[in-house]
Amino acid sequence: MDLLHPRCAGVDVSKRDAKVCVRLAREGRAGATSTVTTWSSMTGQILALREHLITEGVTLVVMEATGDYWKPFYYLLEEAPFEVLLVNARQVKNVPGRKTDVSDATWLAQLGAHGLVRGSFVPLAPVRQLRDLTRTRTSIVRERTREWQRLEKLLEDAGVKLTSVATDISGPSGRAMLDAMIDGERNPAVLADLARARLRDKIPALTEALEGRFTEHHAFLTRLHLRLIDEHTAAFNELPSDRGGDRALSSGPRAARDRPGDQHHPGRHHHRRDRRGHDPLPHRRPLGVLGRHHPGQPRIRRAGGSSRRRACRRGTGLRCWCVGGTRLPGRRCRLRRRRGCW
Repeated sequence: MDLLHPRCAGVDVSKRDAKVCVRLAREGRAGATSTVTTWSSMTGQILALREHLITEGVTLVVMEATGDYWKPFYYLLEEAPFEVLLVNARQVKNVPGRKTDVSDATWLAQLGAHGLVRGSFVPLAPVRQLRDLTRTRTSIVRERTREWQRLEKLLEDAGVKLTSVATDISGPSGRAMLDAMIDGERNPAVLADLARARLRDKIPALTEALEGRFTEHHAFLTRLHLRLIDEHTAAFNELPSDRGGDRALSSGPRAARDRPGDQHHPGRHHHRRDRRGHDPLPHRRPLGVLGRHHPGQPRIRRAGGSSRRRACRRGTGLRCWCVGGTRLPGRRCRLRRRRGCW
């Protein structure tokens, strides 16, 4: 087997430390020597590890992606002059039996020396920051939605059927009624009179829906849920607004295919799928195959789907199978949507 990297290192990362195997190939029939050392996951130790690898003349470092523990090592080692590959643990499985961190590091170094590993896509720092912002925003919105759902369950427990009449209790009318109920107002007619805009047309229905057994216990829990909702809203407003967040995330797979150092077989390039689990050329699939072969990443699929839906509603932007700004009705559109064709 050809030897591509005479000086290669394998890193098996854990929470507290990392096992580093430096593999040095010798000329002739002497074979290769492997030296395994243990380095702490603290920043100072990682910097010392980087200097050690530079001193040994290592040209390639293969690192297994273990949870989030690989990030401190990768972000500091990628600034060194050697190449760093982050590999998927599923693609570098060792022979089962007597599996240890030392044997895993030695195995990674051996695979990297012969070029048998392919690095995973790691975005640049600006894209990583954008990911953190968008994922934090998504988490905040989810938590706020859960609080509204808990509040709705609380109203059902109190016999207040406000959500059966008002479509959205988070609006000005619903919030005014909830605040009045917290302050001690129990008269359904007075509470219904707080409705605004088009909701005033439903005052008779609101009067009937607001009649329940709302006690001080429910008022306390409602106040608690509303305070948590306000905190989530304040945290959401502190995040910077990025209109192009979905587009940046959707362009990640293309950047992964075009980045240097990630070479693929030219004859199999059209069989590769992007990070959403979609085939880049759906019409080349075998006849009769409709679904996705790979689950993809949920965040990427959600980002791409939301941007396509917005473009479809606006009639501009991403490619969509629409006629006159409206989605094609019928089975054909559902079939194409299931196959990932837009």
